[in-house]
Amino acid sequence: MKTIVVLGVIALIAIFFIAQYNRLIRLNISVDEAWAQIEVQLKRRADLIPNLVETVKGYAKHEQSTFDAVVTARAKATSASTVADVAAADGMLTQALRGLLAVAEAYPDLKASANFLSLQEELSTTENKVAFSRQFYNDNVRSLNTAVKTVPTNFFAGFAKVTEREFYEVEDPQDRNAPKVTF
Repeated sequence: MKTIVVLGVIALIAIFFIAQYNRLIRLNISVDEAWAQIEVQLKRRADLIPNLVETVKGYAKHEQSTFDAVVTARAKATSASTVADVAAADGMLTQALRGLLAVAEAYPDLKASANFLSLQEELSTTENKVAFSRQFYNDNVRSLNTAVKTVPTNFFAGFAKVTEREFYEVEDPQDRNAPKVTF
């Protein structure tokens, strides 16, 4: 009888260890998947940018510095690899795109162009998807980091080779300013 109880306790402990290990592995995979979604959306946005730039160039030939800023930001965004680098490049690209869209505001014919409007709508949709992907990634990172830091899963993190992950943060000073609303 004692042997059965001891074997039962050992089996329960083994099941507990396996469950904690598997939980950490699942959380780590979820973070990797969420990061892949960010990369997909950023790639989609990067692919849209040359079309948008060429469309605006046709109307605003003398705005070369704006175009150069967008091209430079896009190049940095596509070559960044770490979470911090991607986030910084993403913020720089967002700023450059704001400048490009501001240039477009000065050209009524461009704003009325079906091609420009289509590209602008697609870019807006993509920006929403990028924002959602960032949030999804950060939610998964929060879950993983919580598990890595809390008992009992923190005891298994080293064994599972799972460590804390970095949050995706875009440092954009304009995001901190309250928008001005006028009527």
